[in-house]
Formats: sequence, C-alpha cells, structure tokens
Amino acid sequence: MQMNDPIHISDKATVEIQDIMTNKKIPEGYGLRVGVKGAGCGVSFILGFDKEKEGDNAYLINEIPVFIQKKEVMFLIGKEVDFYEGADARGFVFTDPSTP
Repeated sequence: MQMNDPIHISDKATVEIQDIMTNKKIPEGYGLRVGVKGAGCGVSFILGFDKEKEGDNAYLINEIPVFIQKKEVMFLIGKEVDFYEGADARGFVFTDPSTP
C-alpha cells in the first residue's frame, strides 16, 4: 500500500479481484469501485466494477485500478479489503487492521 492510498487490498483479495476481472471479462478501462452506502448511524461498504466517473479519486493498488468517490474517501481510510473463505461463507470483507 502506498502512503497516499486510502485502503489496502490483501494479497488474497488481490488474487480474487484479478481472477474476476479476467474470468468475467471485465472491459478495458474498468476498475474496482469501492464505496459506501447508508448514512446516520452507520455505513456499509460496497464493491463493484465500474469506469472512472467525475468526482472520483483514482488509485492503482496492487496493479488494480481503484475508483472511490471523493466524498466517500474519509469513510474508507485505513480499511482493508480482504477475501474470506470458510465453511460458512465465501466473499469479500472489509476489515479495520488498526482495530485490535
């Protein structure tokens, strides 16, 4: 993670994202959209694939283009995108490595 990147993408999540981009034939020019939804008491985090839009900050994290709306960056600073694979579930999760 570069010092100016607001989020970290774990090695496991990086492999999964790259596999999805290749296997699902995500078009050239698209990247990982990381965002938030909700307000008030709490927010939930969202992931998807999208083109860069007006109002986005663009990053290159682990060779993956990442787009985050400028107004949402503050909610994501310090978060890590990880990939969980267990008997009960499988998927991307957001963690906060600074929280014990």
